Amino acid sequence: MRSDRDATPSHACRMRHGILDGVGTLVLFGGRSEIGVATAARLAAGRHVVLAARRPDDLAAESTTMTAAGAASVHRVAFDADDVESHPELIASIVRDHGPIDIAIVAFGILGDARRAETDATHALQIAHTDYYAQISVMTPLAVALRAQRSGTIIAFSSVAGVRVRRANYVYGSTKAGLDGFASGLADALHGSGASLLLARPGFVIGEMTRELMDSGVSPAPFAVTADQVADAVAKAYRKGRGEVWIPGVLRPMFFGMRLLPRALWRRLPR
Repeated sequence: MRSDRDATPSHACRMRHGILDGVGTLVLFGGRSEIGVATAARLAAGRHVVLAARRPDDLAAESTTMTAAGAASVHRVAFDADDVESHPELIASIVRDHGPIDIAIVAFGILGDARRAETDATHALQIAHTDYYAQISVMTPLAVALRAQRSGTIIAFSSVAGVRVRRANYVYGSTKAGLDGFASGLADALHGSGASLLLARPGFVIGEMTRELMDSGVSPAPFAVTADQVADAVAKAYRKGRGEVWIPGVLRPMFFGMRLLPRALWRRLPR
């Protein structure tokens, strides 16, 4: 059964081989992101997909993934997350060239070196710039475009690391805390406009971004998930018209309790 959200003109859909397909344009900001590509692949069927990343000519594998997932067409555009001045025109050009944006997945970011960030202000600012400042730079003009067309969904990736920032990765966690607050507020601001925002809060993700961390001897946190598990949960939440999703769901009540944990105990947690 389709939700009211799926029944609106901006979410025109059809069933094919038991999979809900969409008609429209899907843009992935962070065209090489493991989670972003996996999520886009689950929503690509019947849509025109735009992969935005540095060195767009090197996105052959990602383009093939979208084609195999049933994308109506695949296009590549140059996107530098840290070049914030270029973002409004890039988004405007995507709308001009490919029509209204049905789904915008904002999936770029860096983990950074937590220990280095504690003493190297330049590195700490680099993490903050990419993981928070640049996210605002992309989502703000996206929201403007979606309000103007009165349709479309932004999918943003926060993290449980930002729900209560931990001592072990407080620079990265602080950017996620800021992003979570911004995205939550933006979702409220979009209410009633025809546009919407889906906020994903995954736990520790086992994948390319954390592989170096694990290679250094760090074990995955409890309830760790893979990029595919995150993508499955996000795609399901999108189709249900939800505004947020925790991955896995058990983390939501767990972190509610962790907010109440005494600070003396909280600061001793490894991550």
